[in-house]
Amino acid sequence: MSVAIRLSPREAKIFKKHAARSGMTLSDFAAAAMRERMEDELDRQAYEEAMAEFRKNPVTYTQEEVEKELGLS
Repeated sequence: MSVAIRLSPREAKIFKKHAARSGMTLSDFAAAAMRERMEDELDRQAYEEAMAEFRKNPVTYTQEEVEKELGLS
């Protein structure tokens, strides 16, 4: 699949240089950046969901309690 992005000549030059320094093509660099952005957003969403769940039931356990519960101690 092919996707086109519009960049100013200055942006294109900067991004191409950075991609080359990283040993990547501009296309690979853009795809990696998009993947990282998606991962960041999914991580933020998971954090928000976990915090909402924790606020409903704010119980915490010590490491020792967890180890005992799992039979590790």
